[in-house]
Amino acid sequence: MTRPPRAVDRSRASGGEGVRFTLAVLFAAAGATALAAQGQRIRSGVELVSLNVTVTDGGGKFVTDLGQDEFDVYEDGAKQKLTFFSKTQQPISLAILLDTSASMDERMGIAQDAAIGFTRQLHKEDQAEVIDFDSQVRILSPFTNDGPALEKAIRTTTANGSTSLYNALYIALTELKKVKAGSTSDIRRQAIVLLSDGDDTSSLIEFDRVLDVAKRSEVVIYSIGLRQGEIARREFKEAEFVLKQLSTETGGRAYFPTDARELAKIYQGIWDELSSQYALAYSSANPKRDGAWRRVQVRLTRPNITGRTKQGYYGPTEPKSHEPPEPREQ
Repeated sequence: MTRPPRAVDRSRASGGEGVRFTLAVLFAAAGATALAAQGQRIRSGVELVSLNVTVTDGGGKFVTDLGQDEFDVYEDGAKQKLTFFSKTQQPISLAILLDTSASMDERMGIAQDAAIGFTRQLHKEDQAEVIDFDSQVRILSPFTNDGPALEKAIRTTTANGSTSLYNALYIALTELKKVKAGSTSDIRRQAIVLLSDGDDTSSLIEFDRVLDVAKRSEVVIYSIGLRQGEIARREFKEAEFVLKQLSTETGGRAYFPTDARELAKIYQGIWDELSSQYALAYSSANPKRDGAWRRVQVRLTRPNITGRTKQGYYGPTEPKSHEPPEPREQ
């Protein structure tokens, strides 16, 4: 028996009427552009591959005093020439995802406080949206810089139902794709900060599809997998694999606390990282337009430090021709 598609409740925390739409519609709309190259296109049609790079020392402390000449970027083993370098942080668009399945009930208040503390650090140029998920996915607040509105949205969350983790990630990635830059001064970094306490149990979308969309995006995913003791640790294997892979592929980081009281510190660590990143870009020396996956690696000339960024991107493809075929000779 085929399950009917679950509706997604898109509602504003301010109390306006929610607009309900199905995952099937979202899936079809996003699929039309899923094969677009991940390289960011800036000025005169030049394709640039943009990287947000986090650099840490052996003790995990962020290193923020590097110069451009201390970065070497390789694509499929071939060194690339940087065309852009900046220590100045661009504004950011954040999707804050909160698991509100029934198993979160006793920890909901602590999770809310930690997420609210995170939103209070947004700068005036930044924006965030709030999405919660259980059996359904709800956009509780659209992208905004209104702190009280974000706090109100987070406070409305209640624990109930199962876990539609993949549905929520897919919708968040789709929403972030809609955030368009009107000019180069409007270009924003994009990130998802996800809190969940278990395996996906009710999504219509498969993990492989979500991972593919994430790898084709410019979004960095930070995952927080909240576990409960040793029993939960043994039962958390699938979720741990999923969260680690999403974060690793996109250049983020995965956390696995066993106590909800650690959440505030983790959210603070994520914010500190977002505030310490370098922005790099290069025009790929690879002329092929085959849409193939290209592995990216950042190496640093200063000893005893490590750089982290997304694992790679899909190369460009030839644009589809809309010209009619030439008539055949009779």
